[in-house]
Amino acid sequence: MSEARIALVTGANKGIGYEIAAGLGALGYRVGVGARDEVRRGSAVEKLRAAGVDAFGVPLDVTGDLSVTVAAELVERRAGRLDVLVNNAGISGETGPGWAQDPTTLDLAMVLRVVETNVIGVIRVTNAMLPLLRRSASPRIVNVSSAVASLTRQADPGIEVGPVMAAYAPSKSFLNAVTVQYARQLAGTGILVNAACPGLVATDFTGFQGPRTPRQGAATAIRLATLPDGGPTGSFFEDDGVIPW
Repeated sequence: MSEARIALVTGANKGIGYEIAAGLGALGYRVGVGARDEVRRGSAVEKLRAAGVDAFGVPLDVTGDLSVTVAAELVERRAGRLDVLVNNAGISGETGPGWAQDPTTLDLAMVLRVVETNVIGVIRVTNAMLPLLRRSASPRIVNVSSAVASLTRQADPGIEVGPVMAAYAPSKSFLNAVTVQYARQLAGTGILVNAACPGLVATDFTGFQGPRTPRQGAATAIRLATLPDGGPTGSFFEDDGVIPW
C-alpha cells in the first residue's frame, strides 16, 4: 500500500479539475487523473509529472458502470486505498441565447444527460470508491457544485444569479442534496463529505467567460480535500465561507 496520500479527481484533464489535481499534487498527494479522453488524460498526466506531481492516469467515464468499476480496480492496484475523492466531472447541457435554459422548452433527453453525469455519476463513482476510502485514516469526499444550486439565492430577486438554467442549476441542487445524505450516512466514520463552489471561472465550460482563473476556482475544493480530522461535513462552501442551501 502506498505511503503517500492518494487522491482521485474526476474530469481532471483540464480546467478546474486539472488545477485541483495540480494543487493536491503540490501538497505531496499522489494524484489519479480521471478522464474519458485518452489523449487529453495522457497530456494532463505528462504536464503534472513535469511539474513534479506524482500523477497517474485513470480512464474514467462517470456515466458507465463498467468504466467506474475498472477505475476503482486500477486505483486499488496502483495505490491500495484512496484518501481523497474529488467528484469534479460535470456538464452544463445545451444552452440557448445568453447561456440560458428555458424550463418551458427543455429537451428532456438533455435534462437526463445532465443529471446522469452531474448526480448519478457522482453516486456511481463515490460508491465504487468507498471501499478504498474506508482504508484511509482521514478520508475526504468533495463534490464540485455551483452557487447556482442555492435555492435561497435563486429565489431572492435581490441577488444576481445569472441566467435561468433549468437543467444545470437543479442538477447541482440535486447534487447538494445527495452530498448531505452521504454526510449523514457516513457520520462518525471519519469520512468528511462536502460540496464546493469554484465560482465563475474562465474555462471552456463557460466559454472562457468569468473573472476567476481555474487555479482560483480549485482553491475551495483543495481546502475541503485537506480538512483536518473533525472538520465540517455535509456543508456547501465557496471562498468566502458557507453558501446557503
